[in-house]
Amino acid sequence: MKHTQMPIHVIGLGVNQVAHLDEAAQAVLASLAPNDIVLGAPRQHETIAHCAHLARREDLPKLSMLKEAFANWQSEGAKQVVVLASGDPLYYGIGAWLMRTFSLENLRFYPNVSSIQAACHRLGLSLQEVQAVSLHGRPLASLRRYLQSNKTLVLLTDQFSQPQHIAQECVQAGLDQSEITVCEALGYEQEKVRNFVAKSLFDTEIEWDPLNVVVLKTSPQASLYPSSVGIPDTSFVTDKGDGKGMITKREVRLAILSYMDIQQGDTVWDIGAGCGGVSVEMAYWHPRSQIIAIEHHPDRLDCLTANQERFGVMQNFSIVAGRAPEVLVDLLADNKKQDGKPNKVFIGGSDGELMALMLQIWDLLPVGGCLMVSAVTEETKYQVMQFAQQRDQAQDADEQSLQVSIAKGERLAGQRLFRPSLPVTLYHFRKYAASTSAINTNHKENAQ
Repeated sequence: MKHTQMPIHVIGLGVNQVAHLDEAAQAVLASLAPNDIVLGAPRQHETIAHCAHLARREDLPKLSMLKEAFANWQSEGAKQVVVLASGDPLYYGIGAWLMRTFSLENLRFYPNVSSIQAACHRLGLSLQEVQAVSLHGRPLASLRRYLQSNKTLVLLTDQFSQPQHIAQECVQAGLDQSEITVCEALGYEQEKVRNFVAKSLFDTEIEWDPLNVVVLKTSPQASLYPSSVGIPDTSFVTDKGDGKGMITKREVRLAILSYMDIQQGDTVWDIGAGCGGVSVEMAYWHPRSQIIAIEHHPDRLDCLTANQERFGVMQNFSIVAGRAPEVLVDLLADNKKQDGKPNKVFIGGSDGELMALMLQIWDLLPVGGCLMVSAVTEETKYQVMQFAQQRDQAQDADEQSLQVSIAKGERLAGQRLFRPSLPVTLYHFRKYAASTSAINTNHKENAQ
């Protein structure tokens, strides 16, 4: 679809009962021929009813069907398509999908005032001081990663994220005094702007206009959801309860997060993820990176899923049930694109397959990628040291290692003491040249 020659005009309609279009957008509509297409929701078609054009009006289908629809329209003789958007097509709008599907040279954008802008101007809020979050077409639980104290959020909603649902999330987060302003039908005759407190709205039955934007000012109360790195162990669902069981403890986790140094766009595998302490926290703080947690134990998989929902990491966190390294073959086969390979991997558990796993991961990693391994037993540390010696021989890695030993204060018979935990050794390898095993594999393939 990227090579289509058909111009696509993406017109933002603004926030008005009758669309206010600039001269360029009006000229596009006036130029349409009978075989051309105007694509949008029924409500959007109504806003341009005053614009005279001869083109076919089509309702917007599901995005999974839209690629085929564009191809069909072109084969039927359409010379150009107009896509109607609510306001700013490239801000939580259809423009992003169109950019992924077509070349920029085929796209023309005509932005207008968005509902987010309109809501902020109704309330006198500066756009740079708020955070916009789209819940439209997304799980309500994805709001949780944003529910910290003293924030102003502008929320795009759908039928599953109506004001009562948002109030319920605030109450569950401990932010029941948060202020919720519901802006309904902005720009229409029936426009309403109403204020509520989350605690009272939670128990109120109100019918809302489907076109609503919610402005949420969270209270200064302490939130269930963290605002700084290092989530307490007891906040996680674990297989032994109370922050115990198969979870990397907070102090060790902080070191891992620091050394992994997750950047926007990274694809990270957490192998032997346990209950998800490392992977969930990586996903929570890095929404624009893809985190994949690999675990085979049924109880821990249940905890992983529970923690994914608890912390709202719904968009950038995936769980793969299986045992590494065998499951990695299927994981790579399911995502054959280059960006499906990891550029950073953390191994927290290997079930005795550590050496084979490290070698396989090392071959997968690109130059600049990193592998981090956690070791507690002497046997595990021995295998990692063997791997480190191979890296020394191949001269293809920068290695760092540290041992974290934590003693936490407790009380015993009324007296204070520090109870030590088992020391954890962390090894970090950054790849800076093609690995020897990868070179040997290439030689074999070329020889065949």
